[in-house]
Amino acid sequence: MPVNPLNRREFMQKSAVTGAAVAVAGTVAAPPAQAADRHPGKKPRTWSFSILGTTDLHSHVFDWDYYTDAAYTDSKGNSVGVARVATLVKQQRAAKGEDHVLLVDAGDIIQGTSLAYYYARVDPITGPDAPKHPMAIAMNAMRYDAAALGNHEFNYGIDVLRRFEKQCRFPLLGANALDAKTLRPAFAPYTVKRIRVPGAPDIKVGILGLTNPGIALWDKDNVSGKMEFTGLVEQAKKYVPRLRALGCDVVFLTDHSGLDGSSSYGSELPYVENASNLVAEQVPGIDAILVGHTHTEVSSYTVTNTETGKDVILSEPYCYGMRLTVFDFELELAHGQWKVTGTKAQTLNSNTVEEDEEITELLKADHDLVVKYVNTPVGTCTEDLSAAEACWKDVPVMDFIHEVQMAAVATGLSTADAALPLISVAAPFSRTADIPKGDVTIRDVAGLYIYDNTLYGKKLTGAQLKDYLEYAAKYYAKVPSGTTVDTSTLTNANSFWDYMYDTAAGVSYDIDIAQAEGSRIKNLAYKGTSVTDDQVFVVAVNNYRANGGSGYPHIAAADIAYSSTNEIRQLMIDYVTAKGSLDPADFAATNWKLTQDGTAVF
Repeated sequence: MPVNPLNRREFMQKSAVTGAAVAVAGTVAAPPAQAADRHPGKKPRTWSFSILGTTDLHSHVFDWDYYTDAAYTDSKGNSVGVARVATLVKQQRAAKGEDHVLLVDAGDIIQGTSLAYYYARVDPITGPDAPKHPMAIAMNAMRYDAAALGNHEFNYGIDVLRRFEKQCRFPLLGANALDAKTLRPAFAPYTVKRIRVPGAPDIKVGILGLTNPGIALWDKDNVSGKMEFTGLVEQAKKYVPRLRALGCDVVFLTDHSGLDGSSSYGSELPYVENASNLVAEQVPGIDAILVGHTHTEVSSYTVTNTETGKDVILSEPYCYGMRLTVFDFELELAHGQWKVTGTKAQTLNSNTVEEDEEITELLKADHDLVVKYVNTPVGTCTEDLSAAEACWKDVPVMDFIHEVQMAAVATGLSTADAALPLISVAAPFSRTADIPKGDVTIRDVAGLYIYDNTLYGKKLTGAQLKDYLEYAAKYYAKVPSGTTVDTSTLTNANSFWDYMYDTAAGVSYDIDIAQAEGSRIKNLAYKGTSVTDDQVFVVAVNNYRANGGSGYPHIAAADIAYSSTNEIRQLMIDYVTAKGSLDPADFAATNWKLTQDGTAVF
C-alpha cells in the first residue's frame, strides 16, 4: 500500500560509474567483436552487457483492467503488463546478444490485481494440486535472473509466498528479511552470476536484494514472531563487502525501497522506508541500484558515495510493467581483473510494443478464468455510487465501506465492548471506482476496495480520535476564507496520498481548510452530542492503518477489541450477496464536510 501513485517524477541525471559494478547474470559469451586482445600497442580488452529491470508489476500480466473489464487506459497513454515487457526484453536480447542481457525485478509481484487475488484466495497456489501462479509462469518464460522481495509479497501470508518462491526458477532475494529466531536471512540475500568471456576470466556479478522494513508494520499479522526486517543500509554494509570478497567484479542491488530518504510511518520503525539513495551514499562498493516501491519513474539518478567519491547510478522504472529500465555497463580487463569503466541507465516505454505471443499463449486461459470470475453478478444497486468526489465530499459509496466494516466488527465484540460507540475509518482508494445502478458484479466492488486489507476494531478516546482526524486533515491544502476552492490542488498536500487519507463514519465533524494544520477539526459529535476527551470508541479500521501504516497517531498502540483474517473486500462482496440489493438508505451517513471559517465549501 505505501506508494506514491500521483507523484510521477522523472529524473534525467546521468553519470558514469567507476568502482564496484552491478549486473545480473548471463552465461554465454558476447560477440568476439566486443573484445580486443591484450597486446602491446593494442587496445585493452573490453566487454559490455546490460541489466534490464522491472518493479512493482503487481500481477499485471496483460494490458487489461479487471475492474473496468476493458483494456487499461490512463491520461498518459500508458500500457501495462509483463506481456509487453517481454517484447521489450526480447528486443534487447536480439540487439545486444543473449549473453549480454540480464533481467532483474525489484519486488511487489504477487499482489495488486484480481488475478493476484484469484490465485491467492479463490483458487490458491497452495496445496498439493494447486495451480502455478501466472506471474511465476511469465517470469520463468522471460528468464528472470533474480527478484527482490516486495512488501506486498507478504500480503497473503508466508505460505503463499513460499509456494510462489518454489514455483520460480530464479531466486527471491531479501538480505534484510530475517528469521525471527535465528536472525539469519529467511530468503537468499544474494546470488552470484558468471558472464563468460572467451579467452578471458569470467565476469562475476553479485546481485544483492533488499526489501522494505515497513513489512514489520504493514503485514504484522503475517510476520510477527516469524520474521524481522532490518534496515537496508545496515544489511548492505554487511553483504556488499562479502560479495567483493567472493571476487565479484560487479555488484548490483535490487531494492524494494524508494530513493528520497522518506518514511510514511514516521517514527514507528527505526529504519527508513525509502532508503536506496542512502544505501548508494553510505555503502561503498556498489555500482548501480534498481529501485522499487514508490510507483514513480526515475530514468537515471546519480548518487555520489561519501566514502569513495564514486558515482552510483539508480533507476526506477514505472510500475505495472509500464516501463523497463536498461542499465548499460562497460568493462575493461586490467591486470587480469574486470573493472567497470562506464554505466548509464534509461527507461523504455512498453506502450511502444505489442504483447509477446509466447506470454499471451501461456497465460490467456488464466486471464480468461479471472475475467469470468470478476464478472460474476453478486446483487443489484438502487442507484449509481461513484467515488469521483470521495476525496472531498461525503459520498454514499464510502458509506458502503464504513457500513460493512462496522457490521463485521459488531459481530465479534465482547459484551463490554459492544456497549461502546462503534465508528469506522476508511480511505478513498480509487477515484475511478463506480458501483452502477442495476446489476453489481465482483469487479464493481473490488474496484472500490483495491487492497487486500483485513479488519480490526481498536479503542480510541475522544481526544485520540480528534488527533487522528487532525492528522488526516493535513491531506488538504490550506485555502483561506474567500478563496475559491480548486479540487485539482486541494488534496494530497504534504505528500499525503489518497490511500493515506481516512474519513470517519458514525461521528459527524467539519474540516475547516481555512485553518492551520492541527486546528481543523470542528464540531466533532456522536449522535448529536459533542465528543468528550475521555469518551471511548471502538474504531473499525483496516490492518494496515491499525498496525501503524501512514503514521497515524495512537492507533498502533490502541487496545484491540476485534480482529479478523478476512479481507475487507470479500466482506463487502459477501454483504451485497447476502442482501441481494445495495441501497444507500441502509448506510449510516458519515456526515462530514469541508468548511472555510465555518462555511460549507460544497
